[in-house]
Amino acid sequence: IGREAVDLLSFLGLTVTVFVRTLLHPWRIRLVPLIAHMEQTGLNALPIVGLISFLVGIVLAYQGADQLARFGAQIFTVNLVAVGVLREMGILLTAIIVAGRSGSAFTAQIGTMKVNEEVDAMRTLGLDPMEVLVIPRVFALVLVLPLLTFYADLMGLLGGAVMATIVLDISFFQFARQLNDAVTLWTFWIGIIKAPIFAFIISMIGCYEGLQVSRSAESVGRQTTRAVVEAIFLVIVLDALLSIFFSVIGI
Repeated sequence: IGREAVDLLSFLGLTVTVFVRTLLHPWRIRLVPLIAHMEQTGLNALPIVGLISFLVGIVLAYQGADQLARFGAQIFTVNLVAVGVLREMGILLTAIIVAGRSGSAFTAQIGTMKVNEEVDAMRTLGLDPMEVLVIPRVFALVLVLPLLTFYADLMGLLGGAVMATIVLDISFFQFARQLNDAVTLWTFWIGIIKAPIFAFIISMIGCYEGLQVSRSAESVGRQTTRAVVEAIFLVIVLDALLSIFFSVIGI
């Protein structure tokens, strides 16, 4: 475990170095794979992210209304849904979905290339696998996950508004007015700020585990499973730490 942690930290440092170097020399970015990965990780994920976020908004509103009704405070269901979705559930669920969907895809794609000796062929041709395989995926997810989080927030709030209308007879206008009173701009930005951090971790782990694949098909499946588990675990740990940090500084 210790050796694995050291190797992962070394790869993290290498990824950050190449990432910053690419930012300083943007002409090194490979646009075609970048756009392809943005489509794969972002556009193709919209249906599942939207559906799950909408359903979570419904569940939060229903459970919140059921509990708050005992105290005659049903209107604060809007506050519960708004803060829950914008600060935590929107980004956390989106990151977990992306870790299971895109993180595993990164590992499987790079791992299959490793099995077929395509990565070795790249090095023979003088190409850096970090620039060709890793950085386009990292950039794509860092750009896409904040947008997916914004979309998840909207769908979660929509689900909460629909359930509030059905169960509490709160109109969309009343929901919007209470929403405006319940949240500040920072409530929204906290979730968005977390997104690129989670995106970097998910993509980095997915690529790292892909490059760890040995020359067997069984290894691809094993490393893909490890990538998903590690990414989800680190996302939840980071989310907890960031939530504590934001609470301590008062936002």
